Amino acid sequence: MSEAVTRRRKKTGVTNFKSRWSEQPKGHLISDVAVQHSSPADEDDGGRQGALKRFSAMWSSFRRGKRDKARDPEPTEPLDAVVPDDASRQHRYASGQYFFEYLVVVSLKKVGSTYEPQISYQFPKRDGMARFQKEEEEKTLKAITLFCFPEGINWAPLTEYHSETFSFVLTEIDGSRRNGYCRRLLPGGKGARPPEAYCIISSLACFGLFSKIFDEVEKRRQISMAMIYPFMQKLREAPFPAPGNTVEIKSFIPESGTEIIRLTRPLDSWLEHVNFATLFGCLTDEEVLLVFAAAVLERRIVFIADELGTLSQVIHAVTALLYPFTWQHTFISIVPEILIDVVMAPTPYLLGVQKRLLDLVTDQSDLLVVDLSESKEETFIVSIGDESSILPPKLQTEILEVLKNRPKSPSVEELNRVVSEAFLHFFVKTVGHYASYVKRGRAGEQGVFEKRSFYKAIESKTTRHFVKKFIQTQMFDLFIQDVEQQQAGPQQGIFHKKILEYQEKKKRDKTKKH
Repeated sequence: MSEAVTRRRKKTGVTNFKSRWSEQPKGHLISDVAVQHSSPADEDDGGRQGALKRFSAMWSSFRRGKRDKARDPEPTEPLDAVVPDDASRQHRYASGQYFFEYLVVVSLKKVGSTYEPQISYQFPKRDGMARFQKEEEEKTLKAITLFCFPEGINWAPLTEYHSETFSFVLTEIDGSRRNGYCRRLLPGGKGARPPEAYCIISSLACFGLFSKIFDEVEKRRQISMAMIYPFMQKLREAPFPAPGNTVEIKSFIPESGTEIIRLTRPLDSWLEHVNFATLFGCLTDEEVLLVFAAAVLERRIVFIADELGTLSQVIHAVTALLYPFTWQHTFISIVPEILIDVVMAPTPYLLGVQKRLLDLVTDQSDLLVVDLSESKEETFIVSIGDESSILPPKLQTEILEVLKNRPKSPSVEELNRVVSEAFLHFFVKTVGHYASYVKRGRAGEQGVFEKRSFYKAIESKTTRHFVKKFIQTQMFDLFIQDVEQQQAGPQQGIFHKKILEYQEKKKRDKTKKH
């Protein structure tokens, strides 16, 4: 595979790749992600390029939608953990949402001298679908096999394998997303055997909750594949809990009897797909700040690691640092080997690449390549060199001071709160005055953002210099478009709450001086 990629990259110039990546999407993303698998002997280079080209065009235009309604979903006050009566059921569950669409098991089947990932189990089975629906589902399932085993066909039977959990995102052309949660493990048995992957597809983003579900799936798989079905059926029938609430699943296991499994959703729902511990375990505070600086200006960033779980958790954590803004460009937490040419795209991206493919990445320039592995010699393998000067020095120091004072052994919730507030406060101080510069005419008319007046109002020269660059990004542009289209009135959400708190503090400090 690597030799084929190398040959293709030598033949293909940058100009050709720019034209490929500027192509507008023409169909459903899942159909373009899906790549036909065949043995290397039967697969021609043109076929691979065709599949890659379709995939590239779709991912290059990736954006999560201008109106991401999940940006500020927290309740204003905690909800009761358990509410038994049906009358209060609507307060306990997210409206119309259920845990998952389906679960699949992806097994490695021997084809000639190699192993090919194939769907060996699916729950629930989709019967009675129209032809076009069946075709779309088949393409989705092929895409899932690609992401569950991004290494491709390079497998051999194993006697030991540490299970790992990671996630990926399947994105529709309209910006809507489905999350793929995957756990790879070695199935029960004797002797050498290939690992298998369990994958849950859900529209919901809650990594911690699905990790716990996988613990239960794995426990039942060790007994029998048949034990998975009743548990997943119960889970599928259970509504997804609202932030701060718990749902109980009853499940029978031979010799253990009936178990009650409690799944609790975090109160801070905008961080429920994030665990900053992995990010700060791989990088120092100063290094995280450099990555944040590159991301906030929408640059090309590649993360390198051996473990798939490390890649997916770190990339999701980096995008969470951008809140209340949303990364609008290519986002692939784990790049399958067959699609490694995605690194040649001229557009911004966040990519996760396994370390064994590092040589296929480092011949690129004008990007940031971040090594997350424990055996790294240096963290930034490739960099532009100006990352440390992007953010205003005073605000950099403030962020580092907050991070330095975090608890020594914080819980996931404590660390998430400290980190998110540090970076949220950065945006409050730099662009928190935006609402004053959205001018509205008559009632019902769309607002107009006065960009020049907005950044001219900033007193600090270094902050103004940063903001002039930041307001040119797509994440800021789409954020402001949302604001312009909203009706006049008080804003909601954590960001706006923090802005008000900061403005009140400034008023109090000003009063004290006088």
